[in-house]
Amino acid sequence: MRASTFRRLLNLWPPFFFNSIRVLSISPDYSEARVVLRLRPWNRNYVRSQFGGNLFSMTDPFWMLLVMHRLGNDYYVWDKAGAIDFVAPGREHVYAHFELTSAMVEELRQAAAGGEKVLRWFETDVKTAGGEVVARVRKQIYVRLKPKAR
Repeated sequence: MRASTFRRLLNLWPPFFFNSIRVLSISPDYSEARVVLRLRPWNRNYVRSQFGGNLFSMTDPFWMLLVMHRLGNDYYVWDKAGAIDFVAPGREHVYAHFELTSAMVEELRQAAAGGEKVLRWFETDVKTAGGEVVARVRKQIYVRLKPKAR
């Protein structure tokens, strides 16, 4: 699927659409994605800052999706674990940028070449437009070469 079509579909996905999470871009080769979480009256927490669940949601699927698209159908790719560190209150729109380099993809291919499972952590900072870090998110991705592809 073309990245631009995929971006449009993600923007209609109810967990994103109803929480003011918007995918700004996905590069045509699925090496990068940019996401914004807009602060709205309906997605603020009790102290009027970004709701922590939405901060995690805005980052949740992207490492898995980028890895999946870059590796192709010969690999199983799953989210294995996730963690978030809340650094500062998000009192404005916040942004996340994901970049899956060719070196990362090659590292995953080599590590999974023998059919064993590979677990790798990826990190993303959620920032304000001015660059202030609001949260640090870590996602562990499971990768394994499918048996028929070995």
